[in-house]
Amino acid sequence: VLQIVKESQQQHGLRHGDFQRYRGYCSRRLRRLRKTLNFKMGNRHKFTGKKVTEEILSDNRYLLLILMDAERAWSYAMQLKQEANTEPRKRFHLLSRLRKAVKHAEELERLCESNRVDAKTKLEAQAYTAYLTGMLRFEHQEWKAAMEAFNKCKTIYEKLANAFTEEQAVLYNQRVEEISPNIRYCAYNIGDQSAMNELMQMRLRSGGTEGLLAEKLEALITQTRAKQAATMSEVEWRGRTVPVKIDKVRIFLLGLADNEAAIAQAENEETKERLFESLLSECRDAIQAVREDLKPDQKQREHSLENDSGKVSNIQYLHSYLTYIKLSTAIKRNESMAKSLQKALLQQQRSEEDGKRTPRPQDLIRLYDIILQNLVELTQLPGLEEDKNFQKEIGLKTLVYKAYRCFFIAQSYVLVKKWSEALVLYERVLKYAREVQSGAGAYTNSLKELPDVQDLITQVNAEKYSLQAAAILDANDTHETESPSQVKDGKPLSERFEIFCLDPSLVSKQVSLVHFPPGFQPIPCKPLFFDLALNHVAFPPLEDKVEQKAKSGLTGYIKGIFGFKS
Repeated sequence: VLQIVKESQQQHGLRHGDFQRYRGYCSRRLRRLRKTLNFKMGNRHKFTGKKVTEEILSDNRYLLLILMDAERAWSYAMQLKQEANTEPRKRFHLLSRLRKAVKHAEELERLCESNRVDAKTKLEAQAYTAYLTGMLRFEHQEWKAAMEAFNKCKTIYEKLANAFTEEQAVLYNQRVEEISPNIRYCAYNIGDQSAMNELMQMRLRSGGTEGLLAEKLEALITQTRAKQAATMSEVEWRGRTVPVKIDKVRIFLLGLADNEAAIAQAENEETKERLFESLLSECRDAIQAVREDLKPDQKQREHSLENDSGKVSNIQYLHSYLTYIKLSTAIKRNESMAKSLQKALLQQQRSEEDGKRTPRPQDLIRLYDIILQNLVELTQLPGLEEDKNFQKEIGLKTLVYKAYRCFFIAQSYVLVKKWSEALVLYERVLKYAREVQSGAGAYTNSLKELPDVQDLITQVNAEKYSLQAAAILDANDTHETESPSQVKDGKPLSERFEIFCLDPSLVSKQVSLVHFPPGFQPIPCKPLFFDLALNHVAFPPLEDKVEQKAKSGLTGYIKGIFGFKS
């Protein structure tokens, strides 16, 4: 039963959480099965209900009919559960479909009691019924009944996993892992206070994976915090107590310590990165909830400062606190990524052998740029402009990260043999480090989490001596005269036929044979003729050769009429 269900779910939508697609698949498969078995429910005009009985269990596909009915009802219920987040009325339909799924599962269990069904299928049918019953009781918030059903399901699957080969046991163990968070959540609601810690440990053990199990764990942890958040009414930060009235902010602040502890206990970088992203996402949601309450009219916005104390309002101060948490978490995440990149730089040779991308100092420079930008935003938080201790603390942190940023810029210059620039930057690193040491007297506790400046000073001094030696060796190399056979002056092959030199580029893809396109050369242009003598030529008189015009007047007119011509 479980193998059929899991294969169908993975191939038809549930890998991406698409319950509607899986429900459509169940309906189509039911229609095909009824048509194949000739087990139709009447015709187009009339419905005639039929039930699967033990007498007609000549084919195992009759059991598939009941199983697909249960799966269709369950998938519809899960689809409605997703939609019920925005439409609460759909929860009633959800419970109705879950009851329908449990009814079909109980019918499947009853049919499997027949002698025609083997023992394994009987046990799987019982576990399947217990699972759906637990889901129904879970949605009804009947924690004790739900826990009993889930425990029964877990016990059966564990026994089946021990009875079969390792390949078959993987499927049963996956289902046990899926229902374990539900069991712990039921135990928490019954009164077991240690269940919350176990849910956090389950999330840690899930690693960097994503999917239904990770989503279920996050949802259960959020529901658990929501119950605890009812008792939280205020929060204290930097000597000021602020009331917290927004439920989403209460839930976030209540789980902040647990999330930070989980990040500290993370075993690998992938898990730590996923937990950082989850914490930042929750923080952004909490900030958005506070920002919606920070939309007063223009008059209130102009008088945001309290007249009596000169402090910002409580809601504005809470917004600053949440923004501080977000920026601090982003700094810790980038610092964690920087540490992993530094380890990769130390193991650079092994990474090249593995064929992976080799990390470069430029990658670390970008991370420290982001950290410095976050620190600048911290100094601009409303309500903290007059807090001198806070500003001094952020200033010292800025100097620490500036020192590390200069160090890796110098490392990048060393790679391209810019010795003087690298030496100047190393001196700048030492300057920043000494400023931190001189001003860190009263802020030692706040700087404990930062990288150690003394280690950086020791490393820079060693790098300076190495740099000076490399610069001297490089200068000696440049003064050595190269042999004529290795001189390459950049001329193409067509211009140095008479000179022999070793040119590796002749066997590469970018061969320099001729200058192409060829350069421009001067050529004589077509002459232009200008007639300058025309203005100085005197033409001969032509009056004697031009015909005289006849005289006009009355006499000429009369002669013309009578045909007389002069």
